[in-house]
Amino acid sequence: MSKMDLLMLLVSYLILVVCILIG
Repeated sequence: MSKMDLLMLLVSYLILVVCILIG
């Protein structure tokens, strides 16, 4: 797993958390 893949995974996870907190 490359660093870029980890970065994209982290970003998508953060977006999911933000959506849950807002919703």
